[in-house]
Parts: sequence; C-alpha cells; structure tokens
Amino acid sequence: MPVQQKRRTLMLGLASLCATALAACSPVRLLNAAIPSSGYRKTADIAYGSDEEQELDVYVPSQPAAPGEKRPVVVFFYGGSWQNGSRSNYLFVAQALTSRGYVAVLPDYRKYPETAFPGFVDDAAAAVRWARDHAQEFGGDPDRLFVMGHSAGAHLAALIATDPRYLASQSMSKADLRGVIGLAGPYDFLPIQDRTLLDVFPASTRPESQPVNYVTGHEPPMFLAAGTDDTTVDPGNTDRLAAVLRKHGDSVEVKHYDGFSHVRIVAALALPLRGRSTVLADVSAFIDSR
Repeated sequence: MPVQQKRRTLMLGLASLCATALAACSPVRLLNAAIPSSGYRKTADIAYGSDEEQELDVYVPSQPAAPGEKRPVVVFFYGGSWQNGSRSNYLFVAQALTSRGYVAVLPDYRKYPETAFPGFVDDAAAAVRWARDHAQEFGGDPDRLFVMGHSAGAHLAALIATDPRYLASQSMSKADLRGVIGLAGPYDFLPIQDRTLLDVFPASTRPESQPVNYVTGHEPPMFLAAGTDDTTVDPGNTDRLAAVLRKHGDSVEVKHYDGFSHVRIVAALALPLRGRSTVLADVSAFIDSR
C-alpha cells in the first residue's frame, strides 16, 4: 500500500476512534496523540497571577512571519462547567490556531470550589491583560487580540467582552479586543436548574453572570457557533445573544453546525477530525477579516 494511502487510512481510523471516544466522554488524549510535535514552539507554565491555577502556555508558529508582520493573538478558554478542565488537554486547539499563523495563549483559571462567580471571570480578564502586555515578545500584535472559548470558556470570553468592569479592572476596555469567538457557549442560562451551579453562581450576583444583560452596542465583533444536536448547552443561548447584539447594532456572525454535539464542535478543531467540518476555516475567516 502506498505511503500516502497508509497515512490516510491511519488518520481516518484515528478520527473514527476519537469520535467514538469523545461520544463516551473519554479523555482528550486521543485527540492530542495525533498532534505533531513540530510546527509550533511552546512556552509553558507562565504565571499571570499568584494562584497556582493562574498559569498559561503560549504557542507560536515555527514558520517565521513575513518581515514586519505581527501575528494575531488568540486567548482560548476551555470549558468544564466552571468546575473542571486543564489547559494541558487542549494541545489540539493550540495546534489548530498556530497552523493558521496565530499566536495561541491557553490559560488555566480558578474553578469551583476554589472560587465562585465572578472569580473565574476575573482570572480570564487578567489572562487577557497578560496576553496584550506580552504579545510582542512572542511575535504577536497587541492590537489584534482575540478571545475564544468553548462552553464555559465561551461564557468567560463573552462576559469580559460585554460587562466592561472586568477589563476595566485590568486597565483595558472592550475596544482592546479585535473579536470574540464563542463555541457552544452559555450566554443566557437563567434560571439555573443544576444544584451545584447554584453554588457556582451565588444568588446575590447571579443576574450579573449573563452576557446578554450587558450588551450596549459597543461590543467587539463576535463569531458565535453552536451544534444543532447540543444537549448540554441549549443552542438558543447563541441565538439569544446574537439577537441582542444585532438589536444594538453590533457585528455578529452566527453558524449552526448540523448534527454537531456539544463536544464535537470543539473536537472538530483537532487534526484527525478537521477535514470533516468547516469549524477551523470559519474561525480563521473571522479572525483574518478583522
């Protein structure tokens, strides 16, 4: 069997295995196992705060940028119901972003029960401030700063882009963000039914946790995506936030991926699954247009 055919057969088989594993909520190490170790440079375990969870990794494309060019910087927040997750699980996202020529910043952040709302949002804003301040050290453009997230991470990205208090606490504003990418995010999820989430979002501050409540018409452009078969986060969250943004004259693009589940929409960024959807191409088109 020719080498190219063998490689294609192996990749298709791995893609099938990864899809099955994700459906069963298996670890994402299967996705990361297919990621090459070349094509990017990783600088790990950089502190952006004093807590052990307040660390981040930076990934830079190995290929030199064009003379005088600075790369867009994308800060990616992972999901996990504001309770779980680790940046180490998202190598596949970092590789996807660097493959398109972007500097990828992947922070950890404090989660429940170590902190409750708004502690993790404060961390997100601090990580973005760090990314802006240090962008040029990694060949990035501080004026082309994007925030991106999946699930709870999309909530973090959207809230710091709508409620001005978080970035203001870091001497920044919404205008410092070139764009927001939200994948399967909860943006308008009250009332809360889950017992644990009632503690994650204390009653006294619960209304302040909803990005839809802070749209004023001065938000950065947004790309909001959801899978039609998402049973974890109601895709209506995406539509409701988009409707409010449009009502206020903000720029927003919405994409619904037919048949995609909550996990599949982010897994589609991984190399073995990338060719089966346009998720990465759509995200890249949004970033490049800004």
